Amino acid sequence: MARRCRCGFRTLRGWAIAVLNDAGAIRECEEHGWMQDRADPHARERAFEIAGRNPPHGISSEAAALAIIEVLEGIGDTCPECTSRD
Repeated sequence: MARRCRCGFRTLRGWAIAVLNDAGAIRECEEHGWMQDRADPHARERAFEIAGRNPPHGISSEAAALAIIEVLEGIGDTCPECTSRD
């Protein structure tokens, strides 16, 4: 049986989240699954380098960098569910 490679992402946001995660700029709350910004400037820089060098097919490097920025602007550094229990 042949297996197909699912190398693509469904959305540009999904791609940006994967790049940020791979670069170590964000992490997932182990208990609730919320994305958290690690506030690591070096990891963010790596994510932007990846976006500039390897944007998704058909997407400009500028649009890829903008997607990275939009994801970072949309998440915080704490899990909303973890902080609501305090």
